[in-house]
Amino acid sequence: MLNILDPRGIRNNNPGNIRLSTSLWQGQSLVQEDGVFVEFITPLYGLRALMRTLLTYYLKYELNTVLSIINRYAPPYENATDTYIYAVEKALNVKRTDKIDLRSKDMLISLTQAIVLHENGTPPADRPAGWYDPSIYDQAAALALVLVAPVTA
Repeated sequence: MLNILDPRGIRNNNPGNIRLSTSLWQGQSLVQEDGVFVEFITPLYGLRALMRTLLTYYLKYELNTVLSIINRYAPPYENATDTYIYAVEKALNVKRTDKIDLRSKDMLISLTQAIVLHENGTPPADRPAGWYDPSIYDQAAALALVLVAPVTA
């Protein structure tokens, strides 16, 4: 249930605040009224897009630490990036330079939840702790990881 008082990312079903571009995302709303950030038809597609972005950083650009991923995702010229990195490393219980594996569904979900919380703040008491039910994160990760080779032992 959307509320006008919800943060912009939540209202847009884009909890990662992905900017509008020439890219067309799966589940992107046909009408884009925001003008700056993509609007998705459901939170599932917004979470999937965030996860696909993170997987692109990991697989294509070989960014595999909180430091490198957040520096790209939330660059210092438009964010308090060091504060962002600190929040994410604490949420994941890793050091900023520790290698993380985003092919792991659990790690991908944890990183996504940390970004969603940083982008949108703490949800009100009547909402789940990560803004969305854990099953939505799980479904989004399953969609995002479809073409990614699984982690092997």
